[in-house]
Parts: sequence; structure tokens; C-alpha cells
Amino acid sequence: MTLEEQVRSNRIRSAMLLLSFGLVFVAIGAAVQAVYGGAWLIIIATIAFVYALISWFANGKMIASWTGARPVAKDEYPELVRAVENASIGAGLAQAPQVRVVDDPSPNAFAAGGSPKSAYIAATSGLLGMMDKRELEAVVAHEVGHVRNRDVRLMSLTAVLVGVVALVADIALRLAFFGGGRRRGGNPILMIIGIVMLVLAPIAAFGIQMSLSRRREYLADESSAEITGDPEGLALALWKLKVDTTELRHANRATAHLYIETPLNNTSGARSALSGLFDTHPSLDSRIESLEKMGGFQLPVPAAQ
Repeated sequence: MTLEEQVRSNRIRSAMLLLSFGLVFVAIGAAVQAVYGGAWLIIIATIAFVYALISWFANGKMIASWTGARPVAKDEYPELVRAVENASIGAGLAQAPQVRVVDDPSPNAFAAGGSPKSAYIAATSGLLGMMDKRELEAVVAHEVGHVRNRDVRLMSLTAVLVGVVALVADIALRLAFFGGGRRRGGNPILMIIGIVMLVLAPIAAFGIQMSLSRRREYLADESSAEITGDPEGLALALWKLKVDTTELRHANRATAHLYIETPLNNTSGARSALSGLFDTHPSLDSRIESLEKMGGFQLPVPAAQ
């Protein structure tokens, strides 16, 4: 399957994923109706609709606020801006995305925003201090690949929709636990089912989010290799990310899928025991191995220890 065919295939999956979010919201509506009745359903649905509408037009700004990504000038970070400009030319974009920096020692990067014209590339100060020129260009090309592949709007919107689901479910559950909105005379079995659905709704949203990110990271890795002609450069960058253990200060699950490497601590405890069930990304080892096969090389340091 060619890169273009994979992009088209992912766009079909994108429509299916948005439909899945729609089904989650329908389930939440049914749960609210069962537990509280029509009046509360209208109130909560209005809150969700207004939040989602604002998010559709302002998801890039919201994500920048959540992550602390600030716009920077070329004279402040010349190598980063040049890397974005060069990768944008290589990707065939009409204009380069805006460049932002997150002041955080943990090495990471992400792309966000709406259309390619309003998208931006963000890198942490930790990434800029860790990567050499070759590796930085490969990481930036990965993020530009997300922009070119039309991932950014869906990935940014998904981050916000996960937040909407969590917000609505949290409001409804708080009302249930504090007794402020439970309908009188309602069927107790339906009410119990409704509460269970409210508990499961955020989990379902996270599952959709994970499905979205895991597929697209491989595609963006391939895009980086195509744009730079240097899959080994990205493999070296991913290796550095793998061995680094610095945690991102403002990591949260809603935005975790945006980053080139998951910013969540998932290397120990119950999450490790579940073999990556809750990971937003494919493992760095598997991505490095895929790049090695693509470029016909092997890193001096084995990708798995």
C-alpha cells in the first residue's frame, strides 16, 4: 500500500472514528435520560453542544493553552523555524505551519490546529536541547507529516472531544452521587444502567483516541522518512526519546495522543502489566524497527534491550 493510499484509508477511518464519538454522545444522552429525565438531558446536551462548537473553531488555541505552547520568532529559535520551513517545502505545503515552543525539560513535540493554514508545530525546550540538527529535522518532518496528511484537525478535535465526554460524564455522575438530579419515580434498573454507561463513556472515548493515534504515528513516521529521505535520522531521534525518562510537566490523557512520544508514564505498575493496553502510541521499539526495515539499516545500539 502506497503512502497516498494509506492517507486515503486513514481519512475513511477518521469518518468512522467521528461516528464512534457520535455514538458515545448518544449513549451519554440515553444514560442522562434514564437517570434524570428530559429536563436535565436538555441542559447537559446544551452544555456539551456549546463546548463542542467552541472547540471546533478554537481547538488549536485550547490545546496551546493546555500544553503551554507559545509562539516564537525565527531569531529566537532559528534552527527549529528553519527545520519547519524546510520540511514544509519538502512536504509540498502551501505555507509553513506556525512554530511554538513549550518550556519543559522533557523532550517531545506535537502538531495541532485546524486546517494546514492554521496548524502549528510545537517542540519542547527539552527536545531542542537533546536533538542534533539531523534528528531535529526528522522529528519536525514527522509533525509536518501530520499536517500534510490532514491529521491535525482530527487529532486536535479528538483531544477536545475526549475532554467533552469526560466533562459531561463527570457533571452527570456528580449529580447522581449528590442526588441533585435523579428523577423521581424512575425505573431503578434503567437508572443503574444509565450510571454504568456514564462511567464507561470516558473509557470508550479513550479507546477511540488510542485507535486514532496508534495508526497515525506509523504513517507520520513514513512521511518523515519520505520528506527528509532519512529514516535513520528519525530512528535515532526515537531512540533518544526512548532512553530519556524525564516526565512532561503538563501531560494529560486528553492531549497525550498528539505527541510524537506518549508523555504519560507507562513503564511500571499496573499499566505495564496490561502490556500497553492503555498506551496512546505504538511502542518506540516497534516504530524504530519499522524505520530500520524501511531504510535497510540497523542502529548501532539495539532498539530493544
